[in-house]
Amino acid sequence: MPRFSNFSRNRNWLVGGAFAALLVGLGAASLTMEKVATAAAPAGDMAPKFEVDPLWPKPLPNHWVLGSAIGVWVDSDDHVWIVHRTSATLAAAEKTLETKDGECCAGAPPVLEFDQAGNLLRHWGGPGQGYEWPDSNHGIFIDHKGNVWIGGNGGPDSHILKFTKDGKFLAQYGKKGARRKEGAKAGGNEGDVAGFVGGSLDQVSFGRVAKITVDPKTNEAYISDGYLNKRVAVLDGDTGKMKRFWGAYGNKPDDAPMPAYDPAAPLAQQFRNPVHCADLSNDQQLYVCDRVNNRIQVFTPQGKFIKEQVYTKDTKNAGSVWDVAFSKDPEQRYMYIADGVNEKVKIVDRQTLKELTNFGDGGRQPGQFYGAHSIATDSKGNIYTTETYEGKRVQRFLFKGVGPVTSQNQGAAGVWPASR
Repeated sequence: MPRFSNFSRNRNWLVGGAFAALLVGLGAASLTMEKVATAAAPAGDMAPKFEVDPLWPKPLPNHWVLGSAIGVWVDSDDHVWIVHRTSATLAAAEKTLETKDGECCAGAPPVLEFDQAGNLLRHWGGPGQGYEWPDSNHGIFIDHKGNVWIGGNGGPDSHILKFTKDGKFLAQYGKKGARRKEGAKAGGNEGDVAGFVGGSLDQVSFGRVAKITVDPKTNEAYISDGYLNKRVAVLDGDTGKMKRFWGAYGNKPDDAPMPAYDPAAPLAQQFRNPVHCADLSNDQQLYVCDRVNNRIQVFTPQGKFIKEQVYTKDTKNAGSVWDVAFSKDPEQRYMYIADGVNEKVKIVDRQTLKELTNFGDGGRQPGQFYGAHSIATDSKGNIYTTETYEGKRVQRFLFKGVGPVTSQNQGAAGVWPASR
């Protein structure tokens, strides 16, 4: 019996020693592989990494809630501005404070300004004296002079508004209701655009503007025009006088009806509605979101076509290219694309237009999206997104440096904090 016990102990020692040696060997191999992988990483794609900040911004006061959030911008003070559609997009049960049916809640004012800590600093917006508030406000931009620009994509919205940061009205460019059916009353029509007064050749008014951006070097405003027109228009930033405009590939814009988007068809020679963004990079290249054509077209500020790229080309419905923002390094090496159908943010090499990776997924948890609509970056490289439809929120994604791309599709898990 003792002899058998000694044999058993010896066998266990031998097995344990062999197992330990195996673990040591595997560990060494793993370290070797890790060193090889680390050494090889620079040869692959590198991209910014992000982590969702689930506690930003802080809760709003006064039982206020957001409606469909339709624009975001970060000003020179790193304050985050959003515009949303407030009570018009809230269900009855979401605004019982307004209807006196309960204690919660009410739609917040359309324009909100937050600091980096998520505190609400200013709030204003809506109809007022001397201007025509859009039926459906859309897009917000704060220029180098501190002016706040707002567009609109409601039925009769054919104008642009400009305010101070405190909400004081400064100017209206274009006349509400100017883009309408011949002989019809002001109010617009969501149907066939044929026969509309004005149009993409109009020198004064617009056709449901999606977004405005202003070049601080020239004080020119680039208008994504838009949901009814099919052009980029350029205005003098002080007077609103139209200086030039163009359609896809720099062509003269044409408002003729187009067949439904077909991913197998040749690329369309005109923009489809909506022309959803027109953002200027530091090296003076203009990136235009041709949303339903699933493409970015790049132009000079004068409207000369440079290049284009299609993203997730089989996407139908509302398209895959909703808005763009640039990384904050001096070269703006990376571009971020909000995709509100596939519910993700695409990270793109700005020069080659190659998609490097993406993050996000459909849902309502932090890091997920429902109608990812607008996107902006602050001076630290953090990303801010807004969501339309029933998304009704703004999210912040903290910049965590640049590293090797390990997955093409990161999903929502790719931006969740490491410790949770």
